Amino acid sequence: MIRPLTRADDAAVLALLHASADYIRLERDEAPGDALVEEFFTDAPPGLSADDGYRAGLFDGTDLLALAEMSFGYPQPGDSYLGLMMVRGTARGNGAGVQMLRHLEGVARARGARQLFLAVLDANPRGRAFWHREGFRDTGFAGQVTLGCKTQAVQRLVKPL
Repeated sequence: MIRPLTRADDAAVLALLHASADYIRLERDEAPGDALVEEFFTDAPPGLSADDGYRAGLFDGTDLLALAEMSFGYPQPGDSYLGLMMVRGTARGNGAGVQMLRHLEGVARARGARQLFLAVLDANPRGRAFWHREGFRDTGFAGQVTLGCKTQAVQRLVKPL
């Protein structure tokens, strides 16, 4: 079941972050903790509010298998931006990511988005391969992002909706 996440889900989000510590280390070079849960619920792209975003989780019973944060109106009006989609290590390769992505695409379309953007870390070739298999293409925009203790290169990808 996929449903919106709220602050009542803090413990489930933290448990998923701990179960996905390999990705957190890749992304931030730090351990997951309460500050990262706070960031998940409050982060937004420039010029947007976290209150205007969408946060969702894919559950198997009470276990959170995947989570995502998506914003609307970035980088341009009419666009949607997937800031984070994370799948529990034990659920990777089992369809959880595809299931979550299909849900997010439907939400973005319902909100009138014509494109879905995201940034993928150069240090995450497995993630890049997933996004390409799912129809995302390079935009030609590259940059650097600092997350936690780590600054690294990213590429922006886009998929028409």
